[in-house]
Amino acid sequence: MASDVTTREPVRFFLERFGLTEQVLEQIVGTAIARRADYADLYFEFRTMQSLSMEEGIVKTANQHIAQGVGVRVIAGDKTGYAYSDDVSVESLRLATRSAQAIAYESGESQAVAVHRTTPTHDLYALTRSPLEAPLTDQVDLLNRIDIAARGHNARIKNVMASVGVEQKLVLIVSSAGLVVGDVQPLVRLNVTCIAEDGTNRQQGTYGGGGRVEFDFLMQNDRYLRFTRAAADQALRNLQAVDAPAGTMTVVLGPGWPGVLLHEAIGHGLEGDFNRKKTSAFAELLGQPVASPLCTVIDDGTIANRRGSLNVDDEGTPTGRTVLIEKGILRGYLQDRLNARLMGMPLTGNGRRESFAHIPMPRMTNTFMLAGESTPEDIVRSVDRGLYAAYFGGGQVDITNGKFVFSASEAYLIEAGEITRPVKGATLIGNGPDVLKRISMVGNDLHLDEGIGTCGKDGQSVPVGVGLPTVRIDGLTVGGTHAG
Repeated sequence: MASDVTTREPVRFFLERFGLTEQVLEQIVGTAIARRADYADLYFEFRTMQSLSMEEGIVKTANQHIAQGVGVRVIAGDKTGYAYSDDVSVESLRLATRSAQAIAYESGESQAVAVHRTTPTHDLYALTRSPLEAPLTDQVDLLNRIDIAARGHNARIKNVMASVGVEQKLVLIVSSAGLVVGDVQPLVRLNVTCIAEDGTNRQQGTYGGGGRVEFDFLMQNDRYLRFTRAAADQALRNLQAVDAPAGTMTVVLGPGWPGVLLHEAIGHGLEGDFNRKKTSAFAELLGQPVASPLCTVIDDGTIANRRGSLNVDDEGTPTGRTVLIEKGILRGYLQDRLNARLMGMPLTGNGRRESFAHIPMPRMTNTFMLAGESTPEDIVRSVDRGLYAAYFGGGQVDITNGKFVFSASEAYLIEAGEITRPVKGATLIGNGPDVLKRISMVGNDLHLDEGIGTCGKDGQSVPVGVGLPTVRIDGLTVGGTHAG
């Protein structure tokens, strides 16, 4: 599936595939920006996705999907006109351009815009082979290995559901700023869910990972086996779980995936569009304390091979490392081109979109809290009675006030400074900005998640990463089924 052109020369790939030239692109962009428009861009995409899933020892689905298209955006003031087409031709480009321009502003006399090719300033996922080159037989074999390993791990594992997805997306961005930049974005993800049964008691555990890596990443150091055992052990522990207590108590979040709470309850509130519109709980608080002095929160799209990383964002801006909160002080917001211009702030490389059919907006990449100085053991020992949350399922957050509700899919009681019995049915209820101020200890064990995060916003989904060291939160409300 992958040729030298598709893996190493995305600009050439698009020009040749769709019969385009740089001169045509200059004309189209020139037409788009005519008469008082502030900015225009073209976003080309060619995406190939494969997925397989197994349940009850049988491969039940196998899909391959190819999507291609182009989106045309015109910005005038705070208005955005957007049109897209899955028919990539000169005529469809001109039609989409006229439509986007009519939405954003009255059209005027076209002008040529000189464009020049550029290359990303960093190369975060230069792979020897595309994930799509992995033979289908290897992917089926992986799912079979997972099924056998999970059932062999413990006789109480009665069912295994596993899925593997590989994709490669080529993008080309052409802008009225004279930019022509392409990127090839691989992605691999493995999910494993195990169902454990003990009499009438039935519980499940879920784990997985991936990134912008080759398919063999899942096999290296028996990584797939570690994911499988983690899912099985989570299901088995949940068989022994007691009802979670309810009330206000000290909560310790484990490292890694629990950073999804940071992403949802705090990260979205730091995106530029919500703050420009003053609908975020963090609006107009730059330079002010919004968290415990122990907290430094980073969004970094430049970590090699991470699921949330990109060489350039979906507007062609190089990704970067943005300090959002520094020792409790709010330092910045995540910006795309539109909101950065309207707010008079620098670009951060966070303009992202789900596909060519979507308008870019400020989105997170890999968002995490930096490590502190406490050991995880000392944090747990400091808690007489509380809850240890090791893994999260779903959650909801209200951006306007930061209120959230998250369910813990793996959690334990902390009793007399020790992690003891597993609990089920625990939910964490709170307010993002308030929770940041209640963090009293931060561990020295920062971990990023294994590479499973997908973020939804305004109907668009994009891959992201999260991370967290062990943290202690005082006085957090826990919803459970056991009073006291």
